[in-house]
Amino acid sequence: MIEERNVPARVNLYYDLFVPDGARDRQMPLLIALHGYEGNKESMMAKATGLNSKDFIVCSLQGPNGFFVRNGQGGARPRIGFGWMMQWKAEETIRLHHETVGSIIDTVDRDYRLDRQSIFLMGFSQSVSLNYRFAFTYPGRIRGVVAVCGGIPGDWAEQKYSQSNTDVLILAGETDEFYPIERTRTFKGALETRAGSVDFHSFAAGHVFPNDVLPIINEWLLARCRKSNA
Repeated sequence: MIEERNVPARVNLYYDLFVPDGARDRQMPLLIALHGYEGNKESMMAKATGLNSKDFIVCSLQGPNGFFVRNGQGGARPRIGFGWMMQWKAEETIRLHHETVGSIIDTVDRDYRLDRQSIFLMGFSQSVSLNYRFAFTYPGRIRGVVAVCGGIPGDWAEQKYSQSNTDVLILAGETDEFYPIERTRTFKGALETRAGSVDFHSFAAGHVFPNDVLPIINEWLLARCRKSNA
């Protein structure tokens, strides 16, 4: 007889934290940024601080699954990329994401004075659906979700998610080979069933996170910070 068992184990997830000057003198919003498949915390931190390097504490979280990147053998050492979701035992990846994001919020709030009404999640590609899961499993904790070239959870139609005042910004590539624009446009209506509001923008590119959208994201985030502090 063969039976499957498991051994509970601790896994360390790593993140980079950017703290702007003067952060200890005032309450600060928090932006937690998650890279896509084959990305890393450094690549996503560059995007997050590129959109705003003075108004947010920024955390760039790295996925738990490391591997050699395709066609990444050009240097002296092969490049390592990271991923989030696995089809096998997907619920464990989701749980790990939930626990990690919650722990980051509490830890940064302990070290700095966070504005708990202005906490945002930003994800690219694979991490987008994980961020939606967190925001609508714990209503009221996340002020806004920025979703770049990503999808909604496959179980979104089920009653496991809650209504929340969380706003959503969807940014979609018009020639995205993984999330075709015709499909991505349907995400707005699906998310509006639970979100506070949903904004949709498309850009003339494929499955990428272009710098051209950074000003759109920045203004969207700042508008929600102003509303929270009104």
